[in-house]
Amino acid sequence: MITPPAVPARVATPADVDAIVAALTTAFFDDPLWGPAFPDVGRRAEQAAAMWRLFATSALRYPWMLVTEKVEAAALWIPPGGIELSPEEADGFEDYLVDAAGPSTAAGVLEILERLEAHYPSEPHFFLSLLATHSDHRGHGLGMGLLRESLARIDALGAPAYLESCNPANNARYAAVGFTPSGTVTVPSGHVVTTMWRPARS
Repeated sequence: MITPPAVPARVATPADVDAIVAALTTAFFDDPLWGPAFPDVGRRAEQAAAMWRLFATSALRYPWMLVTEKVEAAALWIPPGGIELSPEEADGFEDYLVDAAGPSTAAGVLEILERLEAHYPSEPHFFLSLLATHSDHRGHGLGMGLLRESLARIDALGAPAYLESCNPANNARYAAVGFTPSGTVTVPSGHVVTTMWRPARS
């Protein structure tokens, strides 16, 4: 097996947020889970970007949001014991979504997130909240390279990792770096998300 070339990675800074949001917005625009979650296609990018910006900005409080050198790709990790949004952000999240996307879309997004959260493992772990490559840079291995670099850092700490694969096309890619399916989550649309676990490695 040929080892893919390493992808340089660094911890994101506040100056990277706009580029991270752009990567997330383009990467998930046609995603089978997050695309339909914002059904107004004409406003999808704007509405989804508002949500991605909140998650990206919040993730800055942990030193685990990794990006490629020019932010072509981003990996938002939540470390063991961490949470995606601060308590204050979580308290205002519903109102934030309603303002950004309207009550119907907000309710649908909240239902998806609640179903996913109900399946979080109880064992302490690193959680891959979001992994995205900007659509202008797809096909060059940047996203998977960033994931491999992330996992190397996590392996150095001897910790397990968990993710939610919302696109079945990615399951084999995640399996190739050590993740195995651990369950499924069916969202209201009927779409099935595969949860995946990667044991700690010393």
